[in-house]
Amino acid sequence: MLALLGNATWVQAYKADSYDHMTGNRRPQIIRYQQPRGDILVADRAITGSPHPAGSFDLAYGRSYTDGPLYAPVTGYASQLYGTSLLEGVEDDVLAGTDPRLGAWPVLTAITRRRSSAGNVATTILPAAQQAAFAGLASTGNKGAVAALDPTTGAILALVSTPSYDPGAVAGANKASRIAWAALDDDPDRPMLNRALRETYPPGSTFKVVTAAAALASGAVGDPDEPTGSPDPYPLPDTHTLLGNEASGCRDASLRYALAVSCNTVFAKLGVDLGAQTMRRQASAFGFDDPRLRIPVAVTESVFPRSPDRPQTALSAIGQFDTRATPLQMAMVAAGVANDGEVMRPYLVDRLTRADGSTIQSTDRQSLARAVSPSVARQLQWMMQDVVTTGTGGNARIDGAIVGGKTGTAQHGEHNRAVPYAWFIAYAKPTADAKPAVAVAVVVEDGAADRADITGGGLAAPIARAVMTAVLTR
Repeated sequence: MLALLGNATWVQAYKADSYDHMTGNRRPQIIRYQQPRGDILVADRAITGSPHPAGSFDLAYGRSYTDGPLYAPVTGYASQLYGTSLLEGVEDDVLAGTDPRLGAWPVLTAITRRRSSAGNVATTILPAAQQAAFAGLASTGNKGAVAALDPTTGAILALVSTPSYDPGAVAGANKASRIAWAALDDDPDRPMLNRALRETYPPGSTFKVVTAAAALASGAVGDPDEPTGSPDPYPLPDTHTLLGNEASGCRDASLRYALAVSCNTVFAKLGVDLGAQTMRRQASAFGFDDPRLRIPVAVTESVFPRSPDRPQTALSAIGQFDTRATPLQMAMVAAGVANDGEVMRPYLVDRLTRADGSTIQSTDRQSLARAVSPSVARQLQWMMQDVVTTGTGGNARIDGAIVGGKTGTAQHGEHNRAVPYAWFIAYAKPTADAKPAVAVAVVVEDGAADRADITGGGLAAPIARAVMTAVLTR
């Protein structure tokens, strides 16, 4: 009797989890889809469903998506064959009804492992902003991503990646779902890749905002309107390479003018003068080099090179060499500047609820880091506003609103011969005295356009303007 009791305890308690996840064991999937799955909500409207019965599903309930391609970078997929991803995966316990907190007696529910009615996941996404970002990227015909935040809270207002896909196409367990999965998996454009969270790019000239922050915060530049003593062209240290500019007037330019017209030479020299460690500390203060960032979906780490030499530091300071960033990270840079130097922790889930709508968990706003002092942040705000009013970011202007931004054209590929990435980061507020309403980052990957047409101001800034306008007029 003791041996039988011991064996039952061993199998049902200690080994339960390993048996649940054993390859070939379909019982967890069968149980998971025996009842309707909870919904993912946008503006309190369900964008998912659980049809019953449906021909493409061999289990009791399936999974469907409203505006699947639009919200795929938010929801991910829940497939009877291929598992879950993104919010469908991270919040699976709530959506599947296995989270003990869904029951009336959470401790008893955890012990008995009894399933409750599935809960819901309410997101922070603003539909108008999401639609504006998706439509803007689609109009370019290129791959790309958009991330938009509320600078004062960290709430994610838009999260878009193109090309996208319909998660409903792979939700079933029939031949059609297998064919759809194979087609998506073999697509060279990688539509299932969440470019806003999981792809890193050279940020190009948008990173000059970070370099400007380091220069002002360290005291290397006391007055952004004073000449910087920068040559044009700038000889990269310890090399015979001359770094030039696309803009004119960069010789001995002030920091304000250099940001407005995007002088490479000024910021490359500043990076070398400040040193790699100072640059790295400033980047980290904005959120770079953090492998643990969760929203609650995991975000790929954005990086500033760990041990660059002097010429590499010069290139890193203008967002090239091995500097890499996700669109979400660059939105955090713009948000931190707009929020008087404080970077808020980004989050995608507003609250988790039971089926009856009662809340079991809500997300509190949290400060991630103090990137710069309020006084330095205000200097950066004025400089970013000059980018939009008199510099390269004129396509982001919004009548009646205060907009600050920074364009970027990031080189990549062997010998920088690939078509550049077009970047734009920005923030907007309705009036000069109001709190910032939105910060956004847009990246448009290389496409069929001529090289000269791939610029942050030309391709990415209009998309950012559309997203910011959607937030300001909600």
